[in-house]
Amino acid sequence: MPAISHPTLAWIGFIALILFLLAIDLGLVHRGQERMSTASALRWTAVWIVISLLFSGVVYALYEGPWGPEFSARLPEDMRTVDGKDAVFKYLTGYLIEKLLSLDNIFVIAVILTAFKVPEESMHRVLYWGILGALILRGIMIGAGTAALREFHWLIFPLGAVLLWTAFKMLRAGEDGDDVDVDKNPLVRLARLVFPVAPPQKPGEFFTRHEGKAAITPVFLALLAVEASDVLFAVDSVPAIFAVTLDPFIVFTSNIFAILGLRSLFFALQSMLGKFRLLKPALAGILAFVGVKMLISQYVKVPPLLSLLVIVVAVSTAIILSVVTERRGTDPKA
Repeated sequence: MPAISHPTLAWIGFIALILFLLAIDLGLVHRGQERMSTASALRWTAVWIVISLLFSGVVYALYEGPWGPEFSARLPEDMRTVDGKDAVFKYLTGYLIEKLLSLDNIFVIAVILTAFKVPEESMHRVLYWGILGALILRGIMIGAGTAALREFHWLIFPLGAVLLWTAFKMLRAGEDGDDVDVDKNPLVRLARLVFPVAPPQKPGEFFTRHEGKAAITPVFLALLAVEASDVLFAVDSVPAIFAVTLDPFIVFTSNIFAILGLRSLFFALQSMLGKFRLLKPALAGILAFVGVKMLISQYVKVPPLLSLLVIVVAVSTAIILSVVTERRGTDPKA
């Protein structure tokens, strides 16, 4: 019987860890239907961030050990992860990029839940299943993306162009997701054609019966819209981390940890979404930076530490300026 490789053991261990964390999130944090309070959301957001940062120590240990080169052995030599320090910088940069881009996803989710008039006690259920679907989708896209880029490295150039176009769209988009039209969502329109829509008989109910027939609820339509929006966000955000590294383990772990705490982050920021008005332009700038980095990757190698510093400075500046202009009562776009 052939021995299991160290990377395979690391993958198995990570997936087991994620399943354990999801079980805690569903079984302990949200056993009831009550809305998560802002204080509880802030605490759990901090917990998810701390767990994500602590995992960087695991990344360091894995890549600093003698089996470290095995994780990126199938990549071209100039794209491999060198050692534990290199792996940690790539992991943290990827995590930060995906975490920040998830903030824009929160704006859209807030619009969707409002449009379908989802009660507060049902929001966490929509978010849970929406995020679970996002985890599966990201895993599929990351696996397909890394395999394609490993075989056809020239794909890095159109992906860089996609990120530049996404940055442009983000700058032109309506503030706080005002450009989202849930009635035009193809999944929502198809569901309405196939099934009648009826109010839920219990909080958070996806399916019910109406006049003796099976029916779907507005809560389920909101879930479909959230899943569809995540497809679009995954198309934009997954390529962004490919500018950091093509190492599949780092790409996957940083992406998954960035998504895990999205539900708590939503409730933590729900009342403050409109206060960070300069955050979206900062995110657009980060996407543009990452897109340019991909386009010049054959000629200029941008160190992971420099990428991390650019992202931290851009977001910190946007948050500080947003808070200052909010207190002064001025329009930051003026």
